[in-house]
Amino acid sequence: MEASQRNVNSYLALSIFNLLCCCLPLGIAALVFSLQARSASNEGNINQAASSSRTARILNIIGIVIGAIMFVIIIVIVAVGSKNKP
Repeated sequence: MEASQRNVNSYLALSIFNLLCCCLPLGIAALVFSLQARSASNEGNINQAASSSRTARILNIIGIVIGAIMFVIIIVIVAVGSKNKP
């Protein structure tokens, strides 16, 4: 099998970022699928690697969006709370 066919993006770095900075539960799930994609790619199972890679990408996108929304909500709560102090 050619090396270019075995190169499936595992999104491992993005999964670690998501795990540490955005959304812990989805980050853990994305990390698991990223590791599955990397393992399947190394074994030559391109279909499984591509499937796990897609799942990791989707989980990472959802986790980052949830993390960003939570960040905005926290900023708004802090800003509103500081205006109400006497």
